[in-house]
Amino acid sequence: MANIIEMPKLSDTMTVGTLVKWLKKEGDTVKAGDMLAEIETDKATMELESFFAGTLLALFVRAGSQVPLGAALCAIGKPGEKVEAPAPIAVPQADAPAPSPSPPSPGPEPAPVHAAPAAAPAPADVAAPSGTRVRISPLARKLAAEKGIDPAAITGSGPGGRIVRADVAAAAAGGPRSAAAGSARAVTMGAKGPLQEDRLVPVSNVRATIARRLVESKTQIPHFYLEIEIDAEPLLELRTQLNTALEKEGVKLSVNDFVLKASAEALRRVPAVNCSWEGAAVRQHPAAHVSFAVAIDDGLITPVIRDAHLKTLFAISTEAKALGKRAREKKLAPAEFTGGTFCVSNLGMMGIESFSAIINPPNAAILAVGTTVRKPVVKGDLIAIGQRMTLTLSVDHRVVDGAVGATFLAALRDLLEKPALLLI
Repeated sequence: MANIIEMPKLSDTMTVGTLVKWLKKEGDTVKAGDMLAEIETDKATMELESFFAGTLLALFVRAGSQVPLGAALCAIGKPGEKVEAPAPIAVPQADAPAPSPSPPSPGPEPAPVHAAPAAAPAPADVAAPSGTRVRISPLARKLAAEKGIDPAAITGSGPGGRIVRADVAAAAAGGPRSAAAGSARAVTMGAKGPLQEDRLVPVSNVRATIARRLVESKTQIPHFYLEIEIDAEPLLELRTQLNTALEKEGVKLSVNDFVLKASAEALRRVPAVNCSWEGAAVRQHPAAHVSFAVAIDDGLITPVIRDAHLKTLFAISTEAKALGKRAREKKLAPAEFTGGTFCVSNLGMMGIESFSAIINPPNAAILAVGTTVRKPVVKGDLIAIGQRMTLTLSVDHRVVDGAVGATFLAALRDLLEKPALLLI
């Protein structure tokens, strides 16, 4: 009897998943441990593992479909074995986009759960020089890379204007599609017309979860904010010295690496900030699991550096780079983006001088880091040019009072203005 693979619960808050693409096709031989598909949950994109060996008999959903928990995805059994498509399970209404008279999205519409032929690889987007997204299938993207063709110069003929293999082949041959694309995408300064197409874009599972959690955070958590300006010159000097001296060893420390390490040490000095609200009690966390915000296509995600208080600056730097890369590729495992006790959000690399971040529950605080600014400062009795950085702490007043938050920021300033302490 065939084994039916159902949509599993891949995160604690997941109610529906999107089948991004199939990694196997009907008729393939499957071993236990093989990856069958990529599933987008409400937090990340993860691979679906097979716990059965046999032949992939049938795929019951198309790539791009939203599938509720427990719905059948595929069947694995003996070669030639007949299998019936199970009855579909309705997608929860809360996860479906609201109806609108606006034109439909060019993206694939969520498909009902039903038997379907082996699905083609899921389409993917690439960035165009203008910053817009070019909708292109993985096969077409691979072919374009092989032939050295910019996908932004091609007009797609697939569903919703997606670029498919035939479009790339035509562009490589200098066909009409290529010529049409050139004129369609020509943009000049002062051009008239709308900024973008007037359409309703359905939100992804990740974006919907971010929206819900941010609303909950701002409406349920009593935020207050504390801001300090620190002297960043010692930190920048030490960073330059270390990066120069260790360049041959591949070491390249960022300002954020220092902030993450300093945050962990400040939590050691002021552990009352390393807590969370649990209704009738305040949870005291024994370890500093410091998370940091990473921007992705759907919003942001917060990978966690566990036991950051026990790790060196260099270990934190290496781990943060690896986590950030996997986050942008949507390859983080659940354990890598859950369980944080404190969060750092840094927009300094984007030129933002200061901002106030929204607390990431169940954390009691989040640190917003601004860019380093050259400005006149008073040193002794003289005015000199200094390097200043603004740090803003958003705090849950149910857990942390103003004096405790101020003490934490004072400890953080001491560590960042004496950065050699972070090397001990």
